Amino acid sequence: MSSVGIGQQAVPKDKVILVIHGGAGTILKSKMTSQKEQAYTDALRASLRAGYDILKSGGKSEAAVEAAIHVMEDSPLFNAGKGAVFTHEGKNELDASIMKGKDGTAGAVAGVTTIKNPITAAIAVMERSAHVMMMGDGAEKFAKEQGITLVDPSYFYTQERWDALQRIRKENSKAVELDHSDKQSVVKPEWKDEKFGTVGCVALDSNGDLSAGTSTGGMTNKKFGRVGDSPVIGAGTYANQQVGISCTGWGEYFIRNVAAYDVAALMKYKSFSVLEASKEVIRKIGEMGGDGGMIVLDKEGNVALPFNTAGMYRGYITESGDVKIEIYKE
Repeated sequence: MSSVGIGQQAVPKDKVILVIHGGAGTILKSKMTSQKEQAYTDALRASLRAGYDILKSGGKSEAAVEAAIHVMEDSPLFNAGKGAVFTHEGKNELDASIMKGKDGTAGAVAGVTTIKNPITAAIAVMERSAHVMMMGDGAEKFAKEQGITLVDPSYFYTQERWDALQRIRKENSKAVELDHSDKQSVVKPEWKDEKFGTVGCVALDSNGDLSAGTSTGGMTNKKFGRVGDSPVIGAGTYANQQVGISCTGWGEYFIRNVAAYDVAALMKYKSFSVLEASKEVIRKIGEMGGDGGMIVLDKEGNVALPFNTAGMYRGYITESGDVKIEIYKE
């Protein structure tokens, strides 16, 4: 594969078939130890390989998305699943969504507290119900009926996330904090970003079908049942027959801009490339005061990974198995 910077157009002769993100925000090399950097790199690589193995064996794109996201949901490094942050009440509330580009079917769960892998529950909503989104106790009851793995809420406890909640309560009980911060300040009422830990994946299978999925633990110290963009189809996740998108960032701004769908619309109605469309949407979000990033993959295997923060955990794998992983701004 010819040299190509991540976030640029992929080389068509070795098209990208799976792309992931693990959050965007104040991710600075100066604040990262070599051990932690290696841990993130290893986890991202494992996620890519899990999805890639599904695709190379002839599996469907939605199965590859599930496998890749499972790896990140099971890791305490990311704000999804095991590594989810705590709400003001000291709970872990998780959201996830998935959409298939082939037929436009979608599924999502929001505010769940006992589902080990929310992306699997979102897929069950998509495939085994007449609905698109389920929330809270109802989503968990549905997941139990479907035989999806449930866990005691204590499973999601990690010391780092708990300490983050205690710190922000002490500094400003009314503030919230987005994941991946430098731990020096909190998000004030102006909602200025520090770091986001949402995870996501877009996959392209051998039939040419795209699927996109996103999973998150939300914001540290969030209140009032707040839900961000991750489970909202068209905001945090979107896929059609042309392109798939998964977003990470300041959810309120991604919802207001219908960010994921806007990328697809620019490609359809203005014939923008994946890079042009995604950069334009991130630009608009930035102009409004929002931060974050997204991963975008089209049916030809072209990829873009724009963000307007200091870094974004991101990577892709090509049809031949070449892996590209990056964390910081280029």
